[in-house]
Amino acid sequence: MKNIKLFFIVVSTMIMVSCSDDFLEPAPISFIGGDSFFTSEDELNTWVISMYDGIQGSPSTSSNVNHGIQYEFQLTEMRSDNTRTKAQEGQNAQFENYTVQATNGVVLDYYKSYYNVIFRANVVLANIDVATDVNRNAIEGEAKFVRAYAYFNLVRLFGAIPLIDRVITPEDSDLSFTRAPETDIYNLITSDLQTAVSSLDNTHKNRASKAAAETLLAKVYLRQGNYSEAKTLLSSVITSGDYSLESSFKDIFYNESNNEVIFSIGYVGDNADDSQGFSAEMLNAVGRTSGINYVTDEAREALNALGGDRAQYSYRVDISQPTQFQVVKYLPDGDENLGIDPTSNDPTLAGNDWIVLRYADVLLLYVEAELAGGETTGDATAVSYFQAIRNRAGLVDPVSSVTKQALLDERRVELAFENHRFFDLVRFGVAESVLGSFAGDNGYQFSVSDLLLPIPESEIGLSKGVMTQNPGY
Repeated sequence: MKNIKLFFIVVSTMIMVSCSDDFLEPAPISFIGGDSFFTSEDELNTWVISMYDGIQGSPSTSSNVNHGIQYEFQLTEMRSDNTRTKAQEGQNAQFENYTVQATNGVVLDYYKSYYNVIFRANVVLANIDVATDVNRNAIEGEAKFVRAYAYFNLVRLFGAIPLIDRVITPEDSDLSFTRAPETDIYNLITSDLQTAVSSLDNTHKNRASKAAAETLLAKVYLRQGNYSEAKTLLSSVITSGDYSLESSFKDIFYNESNNEVIFSIGYVGDNADDSQGFSAEMLNAVGRTSGINYVTDEAREALNALGGDRAQYSYRVDISQPTQFQVVKYLPDGDENLGIDPTSNDPTLAGNDWIVLRYADVLLLYVEAELAGGETTGDATAVSYFQAIRNRAGLVDPVSSVTKQALLDERRVELAFENHRFFDLVRFGVAESVLGSFAGDNGYQFSVSDLLLPIPESEIGLSKGVMTQNPGY
């Protein structure tokens, strides 16, 4: 592939990259140069791939690289009632005990990483005219899906944030620090996803697809209480015939790109550029004694009571520390007792893909749309979807209706440790009560301000007074 270098104005949240072959490494650039724009679709496609590289992140433990999605479990699962640290020390413990500081390095890394992804998407859109007539709409749809995906994560975690929908110039660089209302962010997300739905098909699993855009937009609508539109989108995914439940729960995570996967972040084992290191950290899979992420008693009890066959493939006893329990999903070094093979020779260079959206999630979202904010539904179609997921788990007792609490519980055990729980609690309107009770039982202090993360302190400093902090920080 032709080597190219592109020069754009960037700020701390948007680190420019230079491209060699198909992987991009951060390299700060400070001005707009003559090579800023592409002349061919091949050059443009290099940046299309770079968007996914940005989400993929680097497996390096260095603080000087962006880790993309690889730290997301700390901002989501560890802030819910699903996982915790063992040692209760350092910046990781801030997530479990709701004492996150604006100086937290993981928060900064995630914030920078996803604005970097947005930047890459904006670069693609700024150069869309070099695409051929045959491919232009699909490339635009991919870029807008990725931008919407990044913004949806950021707005749910940080609230009002800078809205940057183009490659910025020195004249409008204040946009990088001006917090736009959440409604404006959601308007862009909705518009971008609508474009993606109309422009894409279901060819890809490690790249954007129509079904991925429909599912993500349905989640946006559910968060906004737009149940009818969400149901229509989810029905489209279900009736497409392109996806189905895996017969084995284990195979969802160890038979990659299977029929249940709608959108995943792809990794290649033992490859320093395209592997991931988070599963070794998330699952304590390499014999560490301090423990970054352990299953809470509350999550284990839920899985034991409601998980059925899913429990054994969701958590296990830590053999070296039998009072602790590890997450099982995405084990990089395998487990002979569970019939799971390693995905790499080095667990810190794992090849496990990370599933962002899968078909079981879609079926449960449909039930949620049918509930429409109510307490129960007996709709035959919704109940059949709910029953299908339980049947796979070996829970075959007939269900005649689904309550809001039963749905929330089912989402917890079906999607445990997949970074959904925190967002589910917020969307269902029960985060303050559930997490407040969880915090009280474990000696933590929780308040409603903890539902948002702090804007990184370094960003506020760089803004020279333009950017404000979230309440409570």
